Amino acid sequence: MKALPLTLIVLSLLAVCGWVMRQPAAVSEKSGTLPTSPVPTPPIPAPDYRSGLATPDGIGKFFHGREIAKVMGHPAIGWLERENREDEEAPTKAIAALDLAPDAVIADIGAGSGYYSFRISPKVPQGKVMAVDIQQEMLDFLGKRSAELRITNVVPHLGTVDDLKLPADSLDAALMVDAYHEFSHPAEMLASLLKSMKPGGRLFLLEFRGEDPRVPIKELHKMTEAQARLELESAGFRFVSNRRHLPWQHFMVFERPRP
Repeated sequence: MKALPLTLIVLSLLAVCGWVMRQPAAVSEKSGTLPTSPVPTPPIPAPDYRSGLATPDGIGKFFHGREIAKVMGHPAIGWLERENREDEEAPTKAIAALDLAPDAVIADIGAGSGYYSFRISPKVPQGKVMAVDIQQEMLDFLGKRSAELRITNVVPHLGTVDDLKLPADSLDAALMVDAYHEFSHPAEMLASLLKSMKPGGRLFLLEFRGEDPRVPIKELHKMTEAQARLELESAGFRFVSNRRHLPWQHFMVFERPRP
Protein backbone atom coordinates (compact mmCIF):
# COMPACT_ATOMS: atom_id res chain seq x y z
CA MET A 1 0.00 0.00 0.00
CA LYS A 2 1.30 3.41 -0.95
CA ALA A 3 2.08 5.90 1.81
CA LEU A 4 -0.16 8.95 1.83
CA PRO A 5 1.52 12.10 0.67
CA LEU A 6 2.64 14.38 3.55
CA THR A 7 0.57 17.25 2.16
CA LEU A 8 -2.61 15.16 2.32
CA ILE A 9 -1.94 14.18 5.96
CA VAL A 10 -1.44 17.81 7.02
CA LEU A 11 -4.61 18.94 5.25
CA SER A 12 -6.61 16.18 6.95
CA LEU A 13 -5.37 17.19 10.41
CA LEU A 14 -6.21 20.84 9.76
CA ALA A 15 -9.73 19.90 8.70
CA VAL A 16 -10.32 17.89 11.89
CA CYS A 17 -9.05 20.75 14.11
CA GLY A 18 -11.29 23.22 12.33
CA TRP A 19 -14.35 21.02 12.85
CA VAL A 20 -13.64 20.72 16.61
CA MET A 21 -13.23 24.47 17.01
CA ARG A 22 -16.56 25.09 15.26
CA GLN A 23 -18.54 22.89 17.70
CA PRO A 24 -20.66 24.85 20.28
CA ALA A 25 -19.55 24.71 23.88
CA ALA A 26 -21.67 22.65 26.26
CA VAL A 27 -24.45 24.67 27.84
CA SER A 28 -26.63 24.18 30.86
CA GLU A 29 -29.87 22.42 29.91
CA LYS A 30 -31.85 24.55 32.38
CA SER A 31 -30.43 28.01 31.87
CA GLY A 32 -28.86 27.85 28.41
CA THR A 33 -25.74 29.50 29.78
CA LEU A 34 -22.20 28.34 29.89
CA PRO A 35 -21.49 26.28 33.01
CA THR A 36 -19.39 28.01 35.63
CA SER A 37 -17.53 26.72 38.62
CA PRO A 38 -19.61 27.18 41.78
CA VAL A 39 -18.45 30.04 43.99
CA PRO A 40 -17.78 28.64 47.45
CA THR A 41 -20.04 30.09 50.14
CA PRO A 42 -18.08 31.32 53.15
CA PRO A 43 -18.83 29.08 56.10
CA ILE A 44 -21.06 30.58 58.79
CA PRO A 45 -19.07 30.63 62.02
CA ALA A 46 -20.49 28.31 64.62
CA PRO A 47 -21.52 29.90 67.93
CA ASP A 48 -18.69 29.99 70.45
CA TYR A 49 -20.19 27.33 72.69
CA ARG A 50 -18.23 24.97 74.92
CA SER A 51 -19.25 22.26 77.34
CA GLY A 52 -17.75 21.75 80.76
CA LEU A 53 -18.37 20.79 84.34
CA ALA A 54 -21.48 22.57 85.60
CA THR A 55 -21.23 24.67 88.73
CA PRO A 56 -24.16 24.66 91.20
CA ASP A 57 -25.80 27.69 89.55
CA GLY A 58 -24.85 26.90 85.95
CA ILE A 59 -25.80 24.51 83.17
CA GLY A 60 -22.31 23.44 82.08
CA LYS A 61 -22.61 25.28 78.78
CA PHE A 62 -20.25 28.16 78.08
CA PHE A 63 -20.58 31.06 75.64
CA HIS A 64 -17.48 33.14 74.93
CA GLY A 65 -16.02 31.66 78.11
CA ARG A 66 -19.01 32.52 80.33
CA GLU A 67 -21.00 29.73 81.95
CA ILE A 68 -24.71 30.18 81.32
CA ALA A 69 -26.79 30.42 84.50
CA LYS A 70 -29.77 28.27 85.35
CA VAL A 71 -33.15 29.79 84.53
CA MET A 72 -35.10 31.34 87.37
CA GLY A 73 -38.49 29.74 86.83
CA HIS A 74 -42.02 30.96 87.44
CA PRO A 75 -41.96 29.96 91.14
CA ALA A 76 -39.69 33.01 91.61
CA ILE A 77 -42.45 35.48 90.71
CA GLY A 78 -42.52 36.58 94.34
CA TRP A 79 -38.89 37.64 94.15
CA LEU A 80 -39.53 39.61 90.95
CA GLU A 81 -42.44 41.40 92.61
CA ARG A 82 -40.71 42.00 95.98
CA GLU A 83 -41.49 45.30 97.70
CA ASN A 84 -37.87 46.36 98.17
CA ARG A 85 -36.95 45.99 94.51
CA GLU A 86 -37.20 49.76 94.05
CA ASP A 87 -34.65 50.31 96.84
CA GLU A 88 -32.25 47.69 95.50
CA GLU A 89 -32.47 48.23 91.74
CA ALA A 90 -34.15 51.64 91.24
CA PRO A 91 -36.34 50.49 88.33
CA THR A 92 -38.01 53.92 88.27
CA LYS A 93 -34.65 55.45 87.32
CA ALA A 94 -34.07 52.74 84.73
CA ILE A 95 -37.45 53.27 83.08
CA ALA A 96 -36.99 57.05 83.09
CA ALA A 97 -33.78 56.54 81.09
CA LEU A 98 -35.52 54.61 78.30
CA ASP A 99 -35.62 56.85 75.24
CA LEU A 100 -38.96 55.92 73.69
CA ALA A 101 -41.35 57.71 71.35
CA PRO A 102 -45.04 57.60 72.37
CA ASP A 103 -45.79 55.22 69.48
CA ALA A 104 -42.74 53.00 69.94
CA VAL A 105 -42.89 49.21 69.93
CA ILE A 106 -40.56 47.79 72.56
CA ALA A 107 -39.94 44.15 73.49
CA ASP A 108 -39.43 43.30 77.15
CA ILE A 109 -37.46 40.09 76.66
CA GLY A 110 -37.60 37.73 79.59
CA ALA A 111 -40.55 39.75 80.85
CA GLY A 112 -41.37 37.31 83.64
CA SER A 113 -44.19 38.67 85.78
CA GLY A 114 -44.39 41.87 83.73
CA TYR A 115 -42.81 44.02 86.43
CA TYR A 116 -41.09 46.22 83.85
CA SER A 117 -43.66 45.77 81.08
CA PHE A 118 -46.48 47.39 83.04
CA ARG A 119 -44.28 50.25 84.18
CA ILE A 120 -43.10 50.94 80.63
CA SER A 121 -46.65 50.90 79.28
CA PRO A 122 -47.44 54.59 80.07
CA LYS A 123 -44.35 55.70 78.11
CA VAL A 124 -45.78 54.29 74.87
CA PRO A 125 -49.50 55.19 74.95
CA GLN A 126 -49.81 54.88 71.15
CA GLY A 127 -47.33 52.02 70.95
CA LYS A 128 -47.07 48.65 72.65
CA VAL A 129 -44.91 46.52 74.88
CA MET A 130 -44.25 43.00 73.62
CA ALA A 131 -43.83 41.03 76.85
CA VAL A 132 -41.74 38.08 75.65
CA ASP A 133 -41.08 34.98 77.72
CA ILE A 134 -40.47 31.29 77.10
CA GLN A 135 -42.53 30.14 80.11
CA GLN A 136 -46.26 30.00 79.54
CA GLU A 137 -46.83 30.19 83.31
CA MET A 138 -45.17 33.63 83.35
CA LEU A 139 -47.34 34.81 80.48
CA ASP A 140 -50.49 33.49 82.14
CA PHE A 141 -49.68 35.51 85.25
CA LEU A 142 -48.85 38.53 83.13
CA GLY A 143 -52.07 38.28 81.14
CA LYS A 144 -54.19 38.03 84.28
CA ARG A 145 -52.40 41.02 85.80
CA SER A 146 -52.86 43.01 82.61
CA ALA A 147 -56.62 42.42 82.76
CA GLU A 148 -56.74 43.44 86.42
CA LEU A 149 -54.87 46.68 85.68
CA ARG A 150 -56.90 47.28 82.50
CA ILE A 151 -53.74 47.78 80.49
CA THR A 152 -54.28 47.17 76.78
CA ASN A 153 -50.89 47.89 75.22
CA VAL A 154 -48.93 45.11 76.93
CA VAL A 155 -49.00 42.03 74.70
CA PRO A 156 -47.94 38.65 76.16
CA HIS A 157 -45.82 36.83 73.59
CA LEU A 158 -44.42 33.29 73.75
CA GLY A 159 -40.96 32.77 72.31
CA THR A 160 -38.66 29.77 72.32
CA VAL A 161 -35.16 29.26 73.68
CA ASP A 162 -33.62 30.16 70.32
CA ASP A 163 -36.19 32.38 68.58
CA LEU A 164 -38.21 35.41 69.69
CA LYS A 165 -40.85 34.63 67.04
CA LEU A 166 -41.19 38.33 66.21
CA PRO A 167 -41.45 39.84 62.70
CA ALA A 168 -38.35 41.29 61.07
CA ASP A 169 -37.76 45.03 61.49
CA SER A 170 -40.70 45.32 63.90
CA LEU A 171 -39.07 46.70 67.07
CA ASP A 172 -38.04 50.25 67.85
CA ALA A 173 -36.37 49.09 71.05
CA ALA A 174 -35.80 46.09 73.29
CA LEU A 175 -35.16 45.67 76.99
CA MET A 176 -33.54 42.78 78.84
CA VAL A 177 -33.43 43.04 82.63
CA ASP A 178 -31.39 40.44 84.51
CA ALA A 179 -32.41 37.81 81.96
CA TYR A 180 -29.82 37.56 79.20
CA HIS A 181 -27.29 35.66 81.32
CA GLU A 182 -29.83 32.80 81.58
CA PHE A 183 -30.42 32.35 77.83
CA SER A 184 -29.47 28.78 76.95
CA HIS A 185 -28.96 29.74 73.28
CA PRO A 186 -27.64 33.31 73.44
CA ALA A 187 -26.13 33.35 69.93
CA GLU A 188 -29.40 32.31 68.32
CA MET A 189 -31.45 34.68 70.48
CA LEU A 190 -29.20 37.63 69.66
CA ALA A 191 -29.46 36.82 65.95
CA SER A 192 -33.25 36.67 66.26
CA LEU A 193 -33.32 39.97 68.15
CA LEU A 194 -31.04 41.73 65.68
CA LYS A 195 -33.32 40.65 62.84
CA SER A 196 -36.44 41.79 64.72
CA MET A 197 -35.12 45.28 65.42
CA LYS A 198 -35.34 48.20 63.04
CA PRO A 199 -32.01 49.67 61.88
CA GLY A 200 -30.99 52.13 64.56
CA GLY A 201 -33.22 50.44 67.15
CA ARG A 202 -31.89 50.47 70.70
CA LEU A 203 -31.30 47.53 73.02
CA PHE A 204 -31.23 48.36 76.73
CA LEU A 205 -29.35 45.64 78.63
CA LEU A 206 -29.52 45.63 82.42
CA GLU A 207 -27.33 43.13 84.24
CA PHE A 208 -26.00 43.04 87.79
CA ARG A 209 -22.42 44.30 87.81
CA GLY A 210 -20.00 41.39 87.74
CA GLU A 211 -17.05 43.69 88.49
CA ASP A 212 -18.47 44.68 91.88
CA PRO A 213 -18.19 42.11 94.69
CA ARG A 214 -20.48 44.27 96.84
CA VAL A 215 -23.47 43.44 94.64
CA PRO A 216 -25.12 40.62 96.64
CA ILE A 217 -26.04 38.42 93.69
CA LYS A 218 -24.67 34.99 92.73
CA GLU A 219 -21.73 35.27 90.33
CA LEU A 220 -23.36 33.52 87.37
CA HIS A 221 -26.30 35.92 87.62
CA LYS A 222 -24.00 38.92 87.12
CA MET A 223 -22.07 40.12 84.05
CA THR A 224 -19.15 42.43 83.46
CA GLU A 225 -19.41 45.18 80.88
CA ALA A 226 -16.49 43.65 78.98
CA GLN A 227 -18.21 40.26 78.74
CA ALA A 228 -21.51 41.76 77.64
CA ARG A 229 -19.79 43.83 74.97
CA LEU A 230 -17.86 40.81 73.71
CA GLU A 231 -21.03 38.77 73.26
CA LEU A 232 -23.26 41.45 71.78
CA GLU A 233 -20.71 43.09 69.52
CA SER A 234 -19.78 39.65 68.18
CA ALA A 235 -23.47 39.22 67.32
CA GLY A 236 -23.55 42.44 65.28
CA PHE A 237 -24.76 45.01 67.80
CA ARG A 238 -22.98 48.34 68.24
CA PHE A 239 -22.15 49.49 71.76
CA VAL A 240 -23.43 52.99 72.53
CA SER A 241 -22.93 53.62 76.24
CA ASN A 242 -23.10 52.37 79.82
CA ARG A 243 -24.97 54.94 81.89
CA ARG A 244 -23.95 53.59 85.33
CA HIS A 245 -26.68 55.38 87.27
CA LEU A 246 -28.25 52.37 88.99
CA PRO A 247 -27.22 51.04 92.41
CA TRP A 248 -26.48 47.42 91.44
CA GLN A 249 -26.80 47.10 87.68
CA HIS A 250 -25.18 48.09 84.44
CA PHE A 251 -27.47 50.06 82.14
CA MET A 252 -25.86 49.28 78.79
CA VAL A 253 -27.18 50.61 75.50
CA PHE A 254 -26.57 48.85 72.18
CA GLU A 255 -28.12 49.40 68.78
CA ARG A 256 -28.68 47.64 65.51
CA PRO A 257 -26.34 49.48 63.13
CA ARG A 258 -27.86 51.40 60.25
CA PRO A 259 -26.85 50.34 56.72
